Amino acid sequence: MAGPVSDNGLKSALFRREREATWKKLQDLLARIERNGIKSASAQELHDLPILYRATMSSLSVARSISLDRNLLQYLESLAARGYFCVYGARATFAETLKAFVLVDLPEAVRAARWFIALSTGLFFLGTALGWLLVALESDWFYALVDPGLAAGRDPDASRAELQETITDDGGGLTDLLIAFASFLFTHNAKVALACFAFGFAFGIPVVYLLFTNGLMLGAFCAVFAGRGLGLDFIAWILIHGSTELAAIILSGAAGFLIGQAVGFPGRLKRRAALAVKGRQAAIIALGAVGMLFVAALLEGFGRQLITDTAWRLTIATVALAFWIAYFSFSGRPRR
Repeated sequence: MAGPVSDNGLKSALFRREREATWKKLQDLLARIERNGIKSASAQELHDLPILYRATMSSLSVARSISLDRNLLQYLESLAARGYFCVYGARATFAETLKAFVLVDLPEAVRAARWFIALSTGLFFLGTALGWLLVALESDWFYALVDPGLAAGRDPDASRAELQETITDDGGGLTDLLIAFASFLFTHNAKVALACFAFGFAFGIPVVYLLFTNGLMLGAFCAVFAGRGLGLDFIAWILIHGSTELAAIILSGAAGFLIGQAVGFPGRLKRRAALAVKGRQAAIIALGAVGMLFVAALLEGFGRQLITDTAWRLTIATVALAFWIAYFSFSGRPRR
């Protein structure tokens, strides 16, 4: 046996003689798995692995109870620790874990939260409709609903030509500026989405406010551009990235509502247990939303500025929306 085993004392010698074959078999199997990976073991060896591990743990327990020599105890402890990580440790690589998250975990979590997604969608577009109506009836509402810094000249005082320039400018070919712009927008939108997720702990009430007020701002902008005959052009400009970005924000709102449900209405579970269950689901959705925001930032910083044709913008927006609907609806479902 490769491990350091003491020959002092008859008890240790007899104990080792009776059980050493099991330890040696486990040691050789572990060495091969650690060197070549779990796939190097045969089906029979994978069947024997937990049996050998439990036998070694039993030997360790007995060795401790009858106070065998220290060297034998240290050898068995080391072998048992290696066996534990092989039997219970993570077997999937990072690539396999990421694949499972994208293809199974995320779409399953989204489908399970469909009613909260419907609630988030309703709140956001209710705010959009109200913002559009208020500004269409009285343009001064725009300044109450939209931060001047966010408007950046896209307000009721702008002429049609000025508004049109803001949605058709190709950026002058300044790629570095577009990269910086995409980075800024990704950071801003990620903060909004993650705030929806984080504020779920306050019973989801701030999530309602965030979704509704962001909808109000979008509706206010729509009213301004529609009032200058640029409604369809503006919607195409927004949706080339917005079909992805708005979906991510709505998903983040649903994740926040999941947290709020666990805090306010844990049901039969204790609040801590409910948070553990709903929190994991919400975290999966929030991580997926961040990935979607990254895609939206690329579309917003590059595609929206470099593609100036309204028809092409609408086409890209429609394809993106159809992709997300199909992905969340069908990916990860078990095959019949």
